[in-house]
Amino acid sequence: MLVRILIAVAVLAVCGVVAVVFERRRQASGAPVRDPYPIPRQLTRADFPRPDAPWLVALFSSTTCDGCAAMRDKVLAMETSEVAATEVTFQADRAIHDRYEIPGVPMVLVADHEGVVRRAFLGGVSATDLWAAVAAARDPSLEIRHGLDILG
Repeated sequence: MLVRILIAVAVLAVCGVVAVVFERRRQASGAPVRDPYPIPRQLTRADFPRPDAPWLVALFSSTTCDGCAAMRDKVLAMETSEVAATEVTFQADRAIHDRYEIPGVPMVLVADHEGVVRRAFLGGVSATDLWAAVAAARDPSLEIRHGLDILG
């Protein structure tokens, strides 16, 4: 009986040591904290108006979101021959929201001609910061750091 107790204590001690070693390795690895609001990194340009435009600025919004209305005007003002600007509301385009797993609104994504997301904003942003982010995405040498720089 005593032998069994000693074996059980030894097994528990080994399990405890293994658990401590694994926890220290996990902490030392610098594993990143999971982002609670993941940002899409790739868009299918055919899902949005003017897929042939070199740049896309897409606002994911909701008709029940107070902050989305202010963002709508800022985003739609960016429409040019080079930049397609659009709003994707949850109520009208739920399938697109679901496809890209949009976690919250307003979310603004700036994507290139291939649909690679170059800049992103979650929440409200000033028009100045939005224009600067699009300019920096179009010309990375500007090194303007507004919004989430997906590739940088």
